Amino acid sequence: MPLISHSDYRPPALLGNGHLQTIYPSLFRKVPGIRYCRERIPTPDGDFIDLDHSPVGSGRAVIISHGLEGHTDRSYVKGMVRAFNRCGWDAVAWNFRGCSGQPNRLLRSYHSGATDDLHTVVCHLLDTRKYDALALIGFSVGGNITLKYAGEKGRNLSPRIRCAATVSVPCDLKACARKLAETGNTLYMKRFLLDFREKIREKMAIMPGRIDDRGFEAIRTFTAFDNRYTAPLNGFADASEYYAQCSSGPFIPDIARPTLLISARNDPFLTPACFPVAEAANNPYFFLEIPASGGHVGFIRFNSPGEYWHETRIVSFVTAHV
Repeated sequence: MPLISHSDYRPPALLGNGHLQTIYPSLFRKVPGIRYCRERIPTPDGDFIDLDHSPVGSGRAVIISHGLEGHTDRSYVKGMVRAFNRCGWDAVAWNFRGCSGQPNRLLRSYHSGATDDLHTVVCHLLDTRKYDALALIGFSVGGNITLKYAGEKGRNLSPRIRCAATVSVPCDLKACARKLAETGNTLYMKRFLLDFREKIREKMAIMPGRIDDRGFEAIRTFTAFDNRYTAPLNGFADASEYYAQCSSGPFIPDIARPTLLISARNDPFLTPACFPVAEAANNPYFFLEIPASGGHVGFIRFNSPGEYWHETRIVSFVTAHV
């Protein structure tokens, strides 16, 4: 049974709180030495995706998907890039539409179930690079996209994609939207909404009359935002349909490559519905590890390599399955 009942992660002293573990890396972690080579690729619908390559001359590569309102310069992405570069893997981190520092061309945005964009990245690398092995890595929303993609493809996933690993995944988007609407998560929600509004205003400048932010200050939750923007801009009837169709949980039973999900029990963004224990019990390819501590992508570890616990753990998992 691929439910990993014992996890060896232990947080540093004074950093055992889930909120502290979530916030500390975002504010204070630095990952020097990563030099990307950017490549812009077209999407089938006339838009573009920016990839950031960190090659070491390997025949193997990881494809890294960042989290909500993230990008490839986030410390958690660079930490993962560095960990794989050190063990001889190329790394390709991709920016979701509108997250690379330039607004995307279309009215549609990235969203939590945009597996078509991940597929575009995968196909580009399969067609243009001579990698004999690929692994998919995803954080938070990027992890949701990764799990959903692996489940959608099932046994039809390219044989060159050997495995996947994900961290702090909102497997049930509706439940997580409710969780982030709670008073204890107000600061996170305000931060996300500020970022969302900035993106909308960027779109307003290049697409006048097609989108606006009138009355945006009345939006307080993901559900309200997704009802007004995410769902209609991306072909969903409303937030409920978006959550139902894009949550990765229902796709996990169809995953057919070794896949790891690491989520901390004290993650302030996740609910019990985001810990797919039954799926791990019934799918021999799906491995679920639930450390007691770690917050949201916050598995802090202080050591001379500067490598966080989840980075070491994922490198170990991936190399064991390739």
